[in-house]
Amino acid sequence: MILDILAILAWGVLLIRYWFSGELNLLIHPNYFALVLATGIILLILAVVQILPVSRKMVKAGTHLSTFPPGWGSALMLFTAILGFVIGPSLLTSQTALHRGVRESLPLTQTQIEHFQVASNPEERSLIDWVRTLNAYPEPDAYDGQPVKVTGFVIHDPQLPDNYLLVARFVITCCAVDAYSVVLPVMLNQSRVNYPADSWIKVTGLMSSQELLGERKLIINPTEITPIDTPKDPYAY
Repeated sequence: MILDILAILAWGVLLIRYWFSGELNLLIHPNYFALVLATGIILLILAVVQILPVSRKMVKAGTHLSTFPPGWGSALMLFTAILGFVIGPSLLTSQTALHRGVRESLPLTQTQIEHFQVASNPEERSLIDWVRTLNAYPEPDAYDGQPVKVTGFVIHDPQLPDNYLLVARFVITCCAVDAYSVVLPVMLNQSRVNYPADSWIKVTGLMSSQELLGERKLIINPTEITPIDTPKDPYAY
């Protein structure tokens, strides 16, 4: 019983901590933030409600906490919550993107956007806006010469020549487990080693329709690449 209460209490505190610290941004879609906070509060209330009568029984019976045999289920839940406090969530990396597969288009389940709006000025389009635009009209030549200004993290794709990198963002529909990366190739006039993998950059330049790996692709010809800090909300939705 005591171990059950501790597990519930630990998870309640952990969920509320993630909400206050902003670490939920690394775990789930913002649509579920309120649900997580409500769950944490409910778990805290349940733990407090159970602690009071158990404490009275222990005092009357002269029982100490150490005399209660642990249950494996509750022990595992408590251990997992403790790990959450110690380790914390981490940002998905370029290796995760390469392992799951990088893409320059949205999956079929995401092509039907209920309210699909893209800025009329190409420079105001985000990376995900460009990918959605290509989904709607997948003809790279139509965007040749258009100005572009996007931010994302760097991926070094081993299949690409050394003077190419990918600027990428992870897209979350529910949680980090189902996150997938969308990318645009960037052609450099130098080696990509000057832009470390997983570093965040702002790329300004012009779109160009070129042959790459045997396919016609939309590629960014940069006029400026600026290193930036990892944003507070690193994922696209």
